Amino acid sequence: MADNIKSFEDLTVWQESQSFAVEVYKVTKQFPKDEIFAMTSQLRRAVSSVSANIAEGFGRASVNDKLHFYTMAYGSLLEVKNFLYLAEKLGYIDKSELDKLIIHSVSCQKLINAFKAGLR
Repeated sequence: MADNIKSFEDLTVWQESQSFAVEVYKVTKQFPKDEIFAMTSQLRRAVSSVSANIAEGFGRASVNDKLHFYTMAYGSLLEVKNFLYLAEKLGYIDKSELDKLIIHSVSCQKLINAFKAGLR
């Protein structure tokens, strides 16, 4: 890691995953109220887990521990993508909103993959 990285807040991958989470939270506000304890809740838990796992991994001492948490972050990101596709199919978001969110998720995927590769 670069010398100027002092905390997880300095990581571009964490910053981008936080930004993505904010987008997803905003989008889920328009979901039907009967989804509040179903897809809305699941999406929000998964998307917040991405940056949380990056932060937790940053605090781990061993490379294997770090990789474990960054891999969990990646898995949570894929879970979010799955639910976003489903939300579009159910008519909760339109295709243009889905496309915007998928582009942001792919950006996060690339950052996580690059971050993991840098540890190996």
